Amino acid sequence: MKELIEYILQFGNLNKQQISFVEKRAIAADLQKDEYFSQAGSIPRHVGFIVEGVMRGCYYNNKGEGITRCFINENSLVVDYINFEANLVSTEYIQACTDCKLMLFSKQDWEELSHTIVGWDSIKNKMVHACMFQKSRKGPVISQDATTRYLEFMENYPSLINRVPLAYIASYLGVTQQSLSRIRKNIR
Repeated sequence: MKELIEYILQFGNLNKQQISFVEKRAIAADLQKDEYFSQAGSIPRHVGFIVEGVMRGCYYNNKGEGITRCFINENSLVVDYINFEANLVSTEYIQACTDCKLMLFSKQDWEELSHTIVGWDSIKNKMVHACMFQKSRKGPVISQDATTRYLEFMENYPSLINRVPLAYIASYLGVTQQSLSRIRKNIR
């Protein structure tokens, strides 16, 4: 819970009563590796905060291959926010790459924070903006060679290299797993 409160306080101030109110609305949850936080074809039901673990935003192409669009790790919100707010069906998946520990807010509790805490909407908007920026961060530029894309990935996500399955990294980079293995071998 401490991590969640520290995260929120980066975006604005809350007094002790307000912090207590937030803590009472957040629910601790675990998500096992490969489980989905939200799925295409379903309406997103929660805003999550990742205390521990890594998730990925992904979709499946017409061949049924999973394509990783982004990675989301500790101390970040995780939500398909546009569809969550609008009560619309999602077109993408958010999947646990590792076992994850989360703090969750239901839609009702998330909205209750706005109705109860003065200034929450400003804090919420800043947190959501940061979340959406992270999710929309451009993936590797496909016109670059694969080695350059991998080197940029290592620079942007140094903590993920040994935590995320190579298949997800390869998918994110737009290369096969075999190509990624060769690239990694040549870099060492």
